[in-house]
Amino acid sequence: MNDTLALRTAFAPRNLRQLAAPLLIVLILAMMVLPLPAFVLDVLFTFNIALAVMVMLVAIYTLKPLEFSVFPTVLLVTTLLRLSLNVASTRVVLLEGHTGPDAAGKVIEAFGHFLVGGNYAVGLVVFTILVVINFVVITKGAGRIAEVSARFTLDAMPGKQMAIDADLNAGLIGEDEARKRRANISQEADFFGSMDGASKFVRGDAIAGILILFINIIGGLIVGVAQHDMELTRAAQNYTLLTIGDGLVAQIPALIISTAAGLVVSRVTTDEDIGQQFVGQIFGKPQVLVITGAILGIMGLIPGMPNLVFLGLAAAVGSLGYWSARRTREGAAAAPAAQAAAAAPEQADASWADVTPVDVLGLEVGYRLIPLVDKDQDGELLKRIRGLRRKFAQEVGFLSAPVHIRDNLELRPNAYRITLKGAEVGRGETVPGQFLAINPGRVAGTLPGTETRDPAFGLPALWVEGGLREQAHALGYTVVDASTVVATHLNHVLLLHAAELLGRQETQQLLDHIAKDAPKLVEDLVPKNLALATLQRVLQNLLEEGVNIRDMRTIVEALAEHAGRLQDAAALTAQVRIALGRSIVQQLFPGTGEMQVMSLDPQLERLLAQAAQAGGPDAGGFEPGLADTLLRDTTAAAQRQEDLGLPAVLLVPDALRWMLSRFLRRAVPQLKVLSHSEVPDSRTIKVTAIIGGAQ
Repeated sequence: MNDTLALRTAFAPRNLRQLAAPLLIVLILAMMVLPLPAFVLDVLFTFNIALAVMVMLVAIYTLKPLEFSVFPTVLLVTTLLRLSLNVASTRVVLLEGHTGPDAAGKVIEAFGHFLVGGNYAVGLVVFTILVVINFVVITKGAGRIAEVSARFTLDAMPGKQMAIDADLNAGLIGEDEARKRRANISQEADFFGSMDGASKFVRGDAIAGILILFINIIGGLIVGVAQHDMELTRAAQNYTLLTIGDGLVAQIPALIISTAAGLVVSRVTTDEDIGQQFVGQIFGKPQVLVITGAILGIMGLIPGMPNLVFLGLAAAVGSLGYWSARRTREGAAAAPAAQAAAAAPEQADASWADVTPVDVLGLEVGYRLIPLVDKDQDGELLKRIRGLRRKFAQEVGFLSAPVHIRDNLELRPNAYRITLKGAEVGRGETVPGQFLAINPGRVAGTLPGTETRDPAFGLPALWVEGGLREQAHALGYTVVDASTVVATHLNHVLLLHAAELLGRQETQQLLDHIAKDAPKLVEDLVPKNLALATLQRVLQNLLEEGVNIRDMRTIVEALAEHAGRLQDAAALTAQVRIALGRSIVQQLFPGTGEMQVMSLDPQLERLLAQAAQAGGPDAGGFEPGLADTLLRDTTAAAQRQEDLGLPAVLLVPDALRWMLSRFLRRAVPQLKVLSHSEVPDSRTIKVTAIIGGAQ
């Protein structure tokens, strides 16, 4: 019973697939030792040719090199198969060659007689030419491409990893996608490294083919003359033709496999296979075809030339160019007609449906950027925007309004602009099909390209062609595609204007979401003790200062505690910040280490306290000299903090925090103002700079 179960398990379809590779290798090695009849050699030589054709077709229809990642192993197996067949056929040729030209099977006989006309001198020349083409041209070129590709792939790996981390941090991709991309980068480096080594198999196979040819000829002459008493000319005729047929039947599949290797490593990765690329790029321009036809026609009119051939081919190429140009014109004319047909129905009377509200978030693109946002063309930017909104909700704490995308013919073809409630808040340009190489400040060289600046952060950058992408990675540039440029800019705008994106409707939706888990908590606060508008203002105050509102439970509990005696949004914001103090400090100073902050000079602190009692900067309580000194000293101190790699944080008394935060926000946007009450008792404070003191 157990033996039967074991046999069934061993011969299950899945296990048979696992056994296929070792069985194939064992059979190939056995062919070198065991004698094979002529008919079996015919079958195996035919199988070798069929396998080579299959490999070449797979290489042609492969879109990316990693889709055929087993190719280096296939090179080894096919090389081993050809060498095994050479050994098996050599045995048969030397043992039975004296009996006639079909001693080693019909396939070798056909290659020795039909392909070279039974002339062994012609066969030697043809065989030599095939070996030279395979060894000197195709194999050497493919090996060089694989070597350079492996080197650039390895050099570009750090830059690619940084780009993946940047996309992950920006919310453009998830953890699974990042893990998948990292695996693809590693597999790509392994593939080109393996191809660099595997090309040596084909090179060695070509050398072995030459040696086997001469060994067979010399050995055949010795065996035929010495052992079978054949005449020298007859022995040379028999054994040389058999050897030439054997060499040709092995070298032709080797040439096909080498061609497949060259196709795999030399192609540029796109969404089209080699056939589509070839037809689209060679025959896709009508003017090229027409000019070529005209040149052939002129050459065909020269006396002494094969006029019929040249004129016939000129007519064919010219006709193809004319047909292609006509098709292009018809396609261009059909687009306006389709637009006119769509606008043809008679317009109805105006109604309230014609009054459209202003989009909270809008993205307008020039006509060349339409494919990036077109659902029918699988626009990559649409997926990235969905990922951005999800990432924003996870990091900030509420779901922003959807981004309404439309084309705008008033913009430049490659331009886009981002609008917030109808007003422009961001603008930039991107070039589809090219890559933006951003200089993070530590690149190791220069690249040819169009100089520009990253629209999100203003860093110096270059627009480069796709072929320079790997080189840019290797030099230390951060390389992103056109859709990533727009998505990163949009993400920056979302974070910068988070407070304005939190409207009354979003606030109510946020409350409804919290009420699912804590209905009583929300019911006791809104609208019983606090108006929805006041809650919205408190949340906006937090967002304006870079504090996320993910911990809504703590926010609502703090508001519920103080709403009975306070209704002012600023005062309530101060109490909420105290409740969120631990997470605010944690965001600025991760871990439990020392907090290195800036502080105010006591004399300046007293002056500011007096100004606060007089109404603060909003009431004109700041004297011009005091305001100028405060801005100048704070800007300089914040810059020194950043130069030291520290966050620019100013620690002030509770009564001054709100006033100073509002006053300094525009002049020093990177500055964060904390009050003493917001710092947990467990944290140690170290003052690194005093504003307003002696410098």
